[in-house]
Amino acid sequence: MAPVSVDPDRIWADLMSLGAMTEPARPYTRRAFSPLFSQGRAFLARRLEEAGLEVRTDAAGNLIGRLEGSDPAAGVIALGSHSDTVPGGGRFDGVAGVAAAVEVARALSEGDARLRHTIEVIDCLAEEPTDFGLSCVGSRGLCGALDAAMLAMTSPAGERLGDALRAVGGDPDRIELARRGDLRAFLELHIEQGPVLEATGTEIGIVTSIVGIRRLEIVFEGEAAHAGTAPMHLRRDAGVAAAACMLQVRRIADRLAAEGQAYFVATVGIVQVEPGGSNVVPGRARIVIDARSSDQRVTDRFVDEIGRHSLECASEFRVARSSFAVLSDGPPAACDPLLRDALAQAAGELGFSLCDIASGAGHDAAFLARICPSAMVFIPCLRGMSHTPDEWAEPLAVAQGAAVLLQTVQNLDAAV
Repeated sequence: MAPVSVDPDRIWADLMSLGAMTEPARPYTRRAFSPLFSQGRAFLARRLEEAGLEVRTDAAGNLIGRLEGSDPAAGVIALGSHSDTVPGGGRFDGVAGVAAAVEVARALSEGDARLRHTIEVIDCLAEEPTDFGLSCVGSRGLCGALDAAMLAMTSPAGERLGDALRAVGGDPDRIELARRGDLRAFLELHIEQGPVLEATGTEIGIVTSIVGIRRLEIVFEGEAAHAGTAPMHLRRDAGVAAAACMLQVRRIADRLAAEGQAYFVATVGIVQVEPGGSNVVPGRARIVIDARSSDQRVTDRFVDEIGRHSLECASEFRVARSSFAVLSDGPPAACDPLLRDALAQAAGELGFSLCDIASGAGHDAAFLARICPSAMVFIPCLRGMSHTPDEWAEPLAVAQGAAVLLQTVQNLDAAV
C-alpha cells in the first residue's frame, strides 16, 4: 500500500466553513433539525461525494459516506461524530470528529489505498440535547435504541420527533432499518472538553470510558396569583418549590461526588416558570436535570433521593409535583480494550505523547459500543472550554488526532 497522510489545511478549511454556518447573533449555533444544520449537512455530503464516497441518509437521519472495501465479508470500520451544536456552542465539539473522519476517508480514496474493510464516515444525528428532550438520536437509531415512544416526543412547538426526523431525510416508519450489524469498529475523535491534556502537554488522549447520562424532568403545579395582593402565607408558588428542589440537586450531587465511589455530577440546565410575568406568582415551574456518572448505581441513588426531596419541596410550598419523568437514559460505556491498544500503538508509531483519560461527557461512541467495539481519541482544547464560543483547538492538534485515526484504520485493516 502506498503511504497516505492527512492534509491539515484541508481539515481546518472544512472546520472553519462549517463554523461559518451559524446564527449570526449567536455564534456558534447550528442546532439539529434547523435550516443551518441542513446547510451543514449539504456541505458535508458534497465533501464526501467529492472524495468518491457513496452518500446516503439512513432511517435514523444519520449522514453516511461509504468507501467500499475489497472484501465484503470483512465488514465496516466506521469513523465519525456529530455536526450539530448546542446553542451558543463552539466550532469543534463533534465537528472536529466529523471533519477528521472525512479527511481520513479522503486520504484513503485519493491515495488509492483500497482497504479490505469498507470505511464509513458517520455524521450522527442530534448528539446534543434537542427541543424534543432527547439527545444522541442518530446513534440510538444505529444500535436499535430509538423506539416509538421517543419518536412520539414533542417539542415546545408541538412538533413530533418522528416528523422532524423525516424532514432531514430519515424514515421513522422504518426506523429498524437503521440498526447495524456489520460494524467491526467505531472510532470517534473529539476535543477533550477538559483541561488535562493541555495542562500536561499531552498530544493524544486514549479514552477509557464514557459516562452515562440520565435526564430528568420535574414539574411543579401551583396557582398563579397577583404578586402584590396574594399574601405570602396563602401562596402556592411553583417557582419557589422548583428553586428549593434545585438546591437539593446541588447538595446531593456534592455529597455523591465527595464519596468518591464513582465520578458524579448533576446540573439543572433548564428552568421554566409560567406565566412568566414579573408581577405574577408562578403557577407552574419545570426543571430539567442532567445527571452523569461512571457508575449507574450512583445515578440510581441520586434519582431516588431527588425524587423524595422534590415531593418534600412540593409539600413545603403547598404545590403539587405533577411530573417526575426520565426523559432519556444512557448507561456508562467502557471503550474496547483492543481498539484502545490499537489507537495507542498508532499514536506511538507517529511519535505523539499519549495518556489514558476518562470522559465526563457523553458521546455517540457510548451508544455504538452496544453493537460493536468502540473507542475514542481526545485532542487538547484551550483551557478545557467547550459548549461556548470560546471553544478552541489548535490546527496541529486536530491534524494529529486525524493522523492517529488514519494510522489506526490502516493497522486494523491489516491485522483483523
